[in-house]
Amino acid sequence: MSLIPSLFGGRRNNVYDPFSLDVWDPFKDFPFPESGRENSAFVSTRVDWKETPEAHVFKAEIPGLKKEEVKVEIEDDKVLQISGERNVEKEDKNDTWHRVERSSGKFLRRFRLPENAKMDEVKASMENGVLTVTVPKEDVKKSEVKAIQISG
Repeated sequence: MSLIPSLFGGRRNNVYDPFSLDVWDPFKDFPFPESGRENSAFVSTRVDWKETPEAHVFKAEIPGLKKEEVKVEIEDDKVLQISGERNVEKEDKNDTWHRVERSSGKFLRRFRLPENAKMDEVKASMENGVLTVTVPKEDVKKSEVKAIQISG
């Protein structure tokens, strides 16, 4: 454990707090705009897409949001769009922040759906910070081979 501070060139503010490691940031003195330092963990919301025999299922982790703060839309008949926003917590001048790790900001994810998607039967639900969007699939009809009698 004592190697970690020397590897990163930092030191601990509090030896009893395992999360208080000061990590050296080579870019901290560069004049980057503050808006560019927005937490990207929430902005790039991760989505899993699996296909079952019956449907396409999308699962997005969006902890801390209510279902009213998330939008699920279908654009141009075949594009699924999932979007939302988490606002920054209001600051009180009397509060002293020791660490801010929860992310905030807007997110937007789009997925072009395949031709066999039933757009009029899309369902969405949210439970424990996971949004699940289910897009049923149309039954793919197998080609029937019909024998033709040859006369003559």
